[in-house]
Amino acid sequence: MQLKQLQLLNFKNYEEANLQFSSRINVLVGKNGSGKTNLLDAIYYLSLTKSAFSSSDNQCILHGQSYFMVKGKFETDLGAKEIASSVQMGSKKVFLEESVPYDKLSEHIGKYPVVLIAPDDVDLVKEGSESRRKFFDSIISQIDKRYLEDLMQYNHALKQRNSLLKMFSERGNPDWLVLESFDHVLVSLGKSIFEKRNAFAKEFLPVFTKFFRFIVQDNEETDLEYTSELKTKDFAKELVAARQKDLVLQRTSFGVHRDDYLFSLGTSDLKKLGSQGQQKSFIIALKLAQFEIIKQHKGYKPILLLDDIFDKLDDFRIDRLLELIKVDLGQLFISDARPERTKGLLERIKVPAVVFSVNKGKVSQYEQ
Repeated sequence: MQLKQLQLLNFKNYEEANLQFSSRINVLVGKNGSGKTNLLDAIYYLSLTKSAFSSSDNQCILHGQSYFMVKGKFETDLGAKEIASSVQMGSKKVFLEESVPYDKLSEHIGKYPVVLIAPDDVDLVKEGSESRRKFFDSIISQIDKRYLEDLMQYNHALKQRNSLLKMFSERGNPDWLVLESFDHVLVSLGKSIFEKRNAFAKEFLPVFTKFFRFIVQDNEETDLEYTSELKTKDFAKELVAARQKDLVLQRTSFGVHRDDYLFSLGTSDLKKLGSQGQQKSFIIALKLAQFEIIKQHKGYKPILLLDDIFDKLDDFRIDRLLELIKVDLGQLFISDARPERTKGLLERIKVPAVVFSVNKGKVSQYEQ
């Protein structure tokens, strides 16, 4: 699968852009703040129906405008496919494949997969459990439609249950029978989510370990463990037992929405004791494993987006990543604020690339 063309209107700092891409390596160079990351984000948006960096669609609209449009032409095993999305302030988002709108955005997830490696990925290690759940949920959702549907329904039921708890707490008169109806939904969907997360963690670990050992070039023991209260406790019983506590907290304190993934090196918690270099190696291995798992399930390579990562890696880790690029990671988009650096790195491994110069939302192509 490849992205052949990208068109933008009023997307972030782009008033208009129309780009043709190489099927191999595309390099975006320009000063920080010029719009390189925004181009990668547009590709991400076409894949996952949302921005990787903005919390709402309205934040993606060019300042002073009331709408944006993103359109891309993908080359797939089934032929060329045009994907387009438009957002108008105050209106529902429109997402189309071959000019046909989706009934549900979730129908699009997984069709045109991308993997993004960005500087903020270190938050997967440093931040709380929510970021790690979202990372793994995103992978599983791209390869398992039923999982995505279960997850969306679970989160909807959870939101409704929490709203009831807040209302009951404020009124001081809880209706446990009403709450029980949402408990049944959470238990049914939660068990399915737990089982799939547990199975996926077992599938993911050896792939991740392979890439981590390649990057660090040693046999340092590493581990990734999926943790869930459902491993040792009964979901239905715990929801009932926690009702009074939930009423005080005004939220649901037990369930798969509290699951986490523990990252470790040897016997140490990566978050607490891992060096910056170890954490970076861990993150890159996570993302490369994501790439490999999606490729195995889909039968084709996702698009790989590398956002300014050469600026965050030491020479050794860059060399290891270049070895993988040389083997062929499919269609690749690289952003870099230092064009000569990327040019030199690609020349070392003798890989041709198309280079785009980005300057304040304007893009031009030039040869290396």
